[in-house]
Amino acid sequence: MRTCSVPTPRDRPGPDGFCLPPTASPGRQPPGGRAPAFTLVELLVVMALVSLLVVVAQVNLLGALRRSTFQAQVQDFISTMQMAISNASETGQRYEVIIDLGEQSYLLRKLTGADLTGEPLVEQIITQGQFSGNCRVTYVEFDDGEEAYKNQDRAKFRAGRAGWQYGGKIVFLEGERPHAVIVNRVTPIIQLLEGDPPLMKPKMKIEVPFL
Repeated sequence: MRTCSVPTPRDRPGPDGFCLPPTASPGRQPPGGRAPAFTLVELLVVMALVSLLVVVAQVNLLGALRRSTFQAQVQDFISTMQMAISNASETGQRYEVIIDLGEQSYLLRKLTGADLTGEPLVEQIITQGQFSGNCRVTYVEFDDGEEAYKNQDRAKFRAGRAGWQYGGKIVFLEGERPHAVIVNRVTPIIQLLEGDPPLMKPKMKIEVPFL
């Protein structure tokens, strides 16, 4: 048992000569005490930062889902166009891809009769698909110089052994961003390009200089 022979700033003698425990300094956290809690302002700042991070994550996720949906639907359509030109080249028969801008749908059929203006028969249909809000056809333009197909029109791409009857482009919207599927009557390659590039139309004989 010790006595206060030499008082220190932390010790103070008691009435009986024994040292009393040191008193807590003003403004000093006592041992075992709790840290001060967050203030209301700090809590509001933290909540605002968390909310901002959640909004940014949701925007990025929705954008990725929209792009994924668009790419999947356009690739399905391109595969249908490639199927038409491939089957026509292999079998020598005629095939037709019909794009319904009003219904936002398309189908591939095999032309089996002389009447090309009637509705597709069930036995003629090979495959069909539907576009959604993230992937919409705005218009179709052919390279024959005719007016573009819009709104409730139905555009038809026909393929035979020699290739496409006409080339053209099908313009889609991904949100507000246009993309164009290019059909070239000279080659069987189907291209997907960003934007809405001008359609390359075939030259007339009088436009080609003599070599």
